[in-house]
Amino acid sequence: MARPEQVLLLEPQHELRFRGPFTDVVTTTLKLANPTDRNVCFKVKTTAPRRYCVRPNSGVIDAGTSINVSVMLQPFDYDPNEKSKHKFMVQSLLAPPDMTDTEGVWKDAKPEDLMDSKLRCVFEMPAENEKTHEMESNKISASLSKSESSTLSMKSMASSLDDGEVKKIMEECKRLQTEVQRLREENKQIRQEDDGLRMRKSTVMSAPHSSPGMRMKEEGLSSRVIALIVLFFVVGVIVGKLAL
Repeated sequence: MARPEQVLLLEPQHELRFRGPFTDVVTTTLKLANPTDRNVCFKVKTTAPRRYCVRPNSGVIDAGTSINVSVMLQPFDYDPNEKSKHKFMVQSLLAPPDMTDTEGVWKDAKPEDLMDSKLRCVFEMPAENEKTHEMESNKISASLSKSESSTLSMKSMASSLDDGEVKKIMEECKRLQTEVQRLREENKQIRQEDDGLRMRKSTVMSAPHSSPGMRMKEEGLSSRVIALIVLFFVVGVIVGKLAL
């Protein structure tokens, strides 16, 4: 007598594909759906039980629901010339309404009550360009991890400063702010004087340029302003890192 047709819907239906490299555990998912109005018992079996870990490998699927089965291929030395002969079988039967013992139901089941579906295993290795992409991705991930570690180290060094050193830096920042403001006012005053001098000298053709002493004073102050602004920026960066 022929076995009844499988009531469970399998996804995928015919093949379980495992994508290498196979130097680590490779997992694929098998979805089992129960479209009927009755609970269904199931078991997942394989011809190579030592090569695979299946979770869950048995159970009950309630009416109108589904379950995902994780099939984990253990690491092995892949040979592209060796064709996989591994197979999986999903066995099922309709659960009786008064079921209390799942194992007892399987034990008492008649052969004509059992339904099964078979799937073959397919091993795939990524193409060379995909391998290169994966290697580059791994390098980028490693670089990001290294950058994060460096940031954490800098924060750790900053946190090691005591309150006295932080207070000194804050006082130095305030002093620099005051000095920069003073120099800005001084520079503004010099520009105003220089503008007045140019207006006065515009009527005198014999003195078209400002005096050398005034030019040297202005250049000296501008250099000091630039140097102090750079120093203030560096100290501000350090204080910003400490605040983090």
